[in-house]
Amino acid sequence: MIHRVIYGSIERFFGILTEHFAGKFPLWMAPVQAVLLPINDDLVPYANDVRIKLEKAGIRTEVDDRAESLNKKVRDAQIGNIPLILTIGDKEKKSGTLSVRTLDGNVRFGVPHEEFLEKVLSNIRERKLDLNLFLTS
Repeated sequence: MIHRVIYGSIERFFGILTEHFAGKFPLWMAPVQAVLLPINDDLVPYANDVRIKLEKAGIRTEVDDRAESLNKKVRDAQIGNIPLILTIGDKEKKSGTLSVRTLDGNVRFGVPHEEFLEKVLSNIRERKLDLNLFLTS
């Protein structure tokens, strides 16, 4: 009988990796890279349209359409260590922009979809460990 411990070493590797990042994975490694938070039920269809656009670009995204307050949704996303928290309101829908909150607490309002995609995809492509997407802007 031949005994192999490949699976054990993979499990140890993921355990060490998770411990190293304390669950706050870099953007390119996070299971969910962005969460969309519509501020009311009327904006859920628009948030789903944005989700589809982001997923087509290769960003792992979810929509939090629960009937909770926005503060609770933001807090839950922060506890879940989701790197990008995107708030969708009437102003964002009308202007075609996003309000972006990163896990480190930085917030930027009025980010155009194209700029957001460019910066996020660049961060993922370069496999950066930091999430300073908008410091150069």
